[in-house]
Amino acid sequence: MILDWALNFALGAVALAMLLCGWRLLRGPTLPDRILALDTLYINAVALAVLAGLQARSALLFEAALIIALLGFASTVALARFVSRGDVME
Repeated sequence: MILDWALNFALGAVALAMLLCGWRLLRGPTLPDRILALDTLYINAVALAVLAGLQARSALLFEAALIIALLGFASTVALARFVSRGDVME
């Protein structure tokens, strides 16, 4: 009972955080603001997948969260290299 309420509240809070990160991604005044918003957006996507996995009692969503985290980290590193050097690969 309380766990269901807490999960629904957390899902709403993370969804709101994702909307605000999306707003910062679109309207960010500088490139570092947009990169940080994208990084925060994938972290929120991981949290949303974990919370949805807890609510649905499904292990598949936990694996999806792990894949999102790995791809998000790799894309953040590639984007940071591109911004700093102008090229991803040497």
